[in-house]
Amino acid sequence: MENHPDTVRFKRALFVTTGFIALLWLIKLLEWWTGIELKTFGIYPRAPQGLRGIIFAPLIHGSFEHLMTNTAALLILGASTLYGYPRAARLIIPAIYVGSGLGVWLYARETYHIGASGLTFGLMFFVFTIGVLRRDRRASALSMIVFFLYGSMIWGIFPGRPGISFEYHFFGAAIGIIGAIALRKLDPAPPEKKYSWELEEEDDDEDAYRLEGAHSAEGDQSAGKHQFVTPG
Repeated sequence: MENHPDTVRFKRALFVTTGFIALLWLIKLLEWWTGIELKTFGIYPRAPQGLRGIIFAPLIHGSFEHLMTNTAALLILGASTLYGYPRAARLIIPAIYVGSGLGVWLYARETYHIGASGLTFGLMFFVFTIGVLRRDRRASALSMIVFFLYGSMIWGIFPGRPGISFEYHFFGAAIGIIGAIALRKLDPAPPEKKYSWELEEEDDDEDAYRLEGAHSAEGDQSAGKHQFVTPG
């Protein structure tokens, strides 16, 4: 039995997302096992060597607690983006990944910035904003789900606790919003689902239309006959 296209797409989105999360855990476990501190591979603003952190920073986490927090968010937000907007995802995910890091390197405080939080903030703001703009059923449902689960993330784009890179959050969110506006029409809207009661109403309308047409045709024929036999 052939799988439904939506099911296949969801499984693919889940597979890609869990693969990336597994990579993050592998890196953290290797860091813990070897005792090597990878923080220096993060982004250090305006320092030439800090540019490498644009690629490596989202893969590095300061603690297992930090990684656990991002794991749940990445699983839901990453799968939602890949499932709901597969075409846009090919553009927005690299844009958030690289763009948020570049923003941090250019404008953030001079300290090491690490973690995938910039990516999670970007994905949350992308899925929520694009759902508001598109308004089809799938987009609206995904938008409401991520807002219900992670709407409080909006406070993370403002300065808060020491040691938290609000700059990473801010630039990720900004790129997510801009990307949602720019890419909102890239993925076609899913076909509207027809419910049984809607189909029954359509059938009743068609039957009524045919019946009305039949009565009209009979009336025309009758009128024509009467006209033909009327004496001149």
